[in-house]
Amino acid sequence: QVQLVESGGGLVQAGGSLRLSCAASGRTYSSYAMHWFRQAPGKEREFVAAISWSGGSTRYADSVKGRFTISRDNAKNTVYLQMNSLKPKDTAVYYCAARYGPIATTEYDMVYWGKGTLVTVSQ
Repeated sequence: QVQLVESGGGLVQAGGSLRLSCAASGRTYSSYAMHWFRQAPGKEREFVAAISWSGGSTRYADSVKGRFTISRDNAKNTVYLQMNSLKPKDTAVYYCAARYGPIATTEYDMVYWGKGTLVTVSQ
């Protein structure tokens, strides 16, 4: 069992930066591929970024490539999402998710979810 708690969301102006954190509990955290998804108002939840259990492999949605960076610290049971050059279209609730095994990009492949943290990017 893995429990996930996101933090770091907030209000930021366009062009600014935020770093989201996802703290995980559970002895086998380091065995899970970790993911970030987001859901904008009135839209479906979408994949943002993922990192393998070792941190050696990452994947990003085209919409955030070059602006967002995912990383993890297995000693701290935490995964991060550094978001730079934020745009109003990045406004969404950001969710942390985990699955055992390789990276995936669909929400249906995730096993554990956090409750989300809201990111609002103003003009």
